[in-house]
Amino acid sequence: MTNNADHQNTIQFSSRKAASPAFTKLYSEGMALVEETAAYLETEGREEAKKLKRVAATLYAAESMRLTTRLMQLASWLLLQRALNSGEMSEEQVRSEKDKIRLDTNSSNKDVASWNELPEKFTDLVRRSLSLQAQVRTIDDGGDLLEDGAYATQENPVLNQVNLLKTAFGAK
Repeated sequence: MTNNADHQNTIQFSSRKAASPAFTKLYSEGMALVEETAAYLETEGREEAKKLKRVAATLYAAESMRLTTRLMQLASWLLLQRALNSGEMSEEQVRSEKDKIRLDTNSSNKDVASWNELPEKFTDLVRRSLSLQAQVRTIDDGGDLLEDGAYATQENPVLNQVNLLKTAFGAK
């Protein structure tokens, strides 16, 4: 469970940064990735998956579920930030909904058997979704979104250790 201080950090980011050009760019890129992935999985990806050998097809199926889950969570986070900024939701509503979002959907290790057999377009979508997730997690943990779309972390050794513990024990 997230404590009150964490909520205050997130809301402070939201109210200050969600209207920035950098957030607008992140939002656009994130939602475009969701649309691109959906289109790929429904068409080209479906055809490419049929051509895979059994082990690679199983990996593709598992990884595509992780990919879609990751992107749905990221889209939810982006939409909440935008809704807060536009006044569609109150800070309390955003806090409540944000507690349901998970920003820790991992992917298979690239060294796993059959990873290299997966379609290049598919693995590129996975890589890009992981990059977006890392960016959103950094921002959500108190990092600043820079005007060029990059992000900068605010060094906080205690928060870093807490995040490491959360990751190690699978806590939210």
